[in-house]
Amino acid sequence: MSITDVIRQKYKAEIKGIFGSYVRSDFHADSDLDLLVDFDDGADLMDHVNLQRFLEDRLECKIDVVSRHSCREKKNFMPLFSIT
Repeated sequence: MSITDVIRQKYKAEIKGIFGSYVRSDFHADSDLDLLVDFDDGADLMDHVNLQRFLEDRLECKIDVVSRHSCREKKNFMPLFSIT
């Protein structure tokens, strides 16, 4: 099972993109990774928190999970499929 499948099934979410310092190219070793995420209608706060913990463990860096529903301004947004 791919990590994308795990995120969809276990956390009821789909990562849509990266934003923040990584996109602006002003990130550094202590920067967090800002991820824009779509959560399914059935997702709750624990899905959000547990997804963040899961990603931090897997990627070994600080992760900021932001729900696209709660994000009003999507400036500096990079769709996930365009990342190489």
